[in-house]
Amino acid sequence: MFRPLNPLLHSQLRLAVMSILMSVAEADFVYLKEKTASTVGNLSVQLDKLLTAGYITMKRVNAGRNQRTTFRITSRGQEAFEEYVEALKDYIRAGEAGT
Repeated sequence: MFRPLNPLLHSQLRLAVMSILMSVAEADFVYLKEKTASTVGNLSVQLDKLLTAGYITMKRVNAGRNQRTTFRITSRGQEAFEEYVEALKDYIRAGEAGT
């Protein structure tokens, strides 16, 4: 029996954000928007879902007249991401064994 894929991470944009945050110490909103080629509104909604789940943290810093918002992955988020990847590997291995 396969482990179920985490529906929160199964979204293309949320998975992209988590993948990015797994490889950097932190990323700001503009960087995530550019790397994922998403709209401001869609990215904001998906980040809120990850924040609510406790998978990421957010920090706002005033930089002169502008505000910079950065995100970091939490240990809970890292664990969820790693479990998701392992579940995908199970599906891949099963497919390879069937061929």
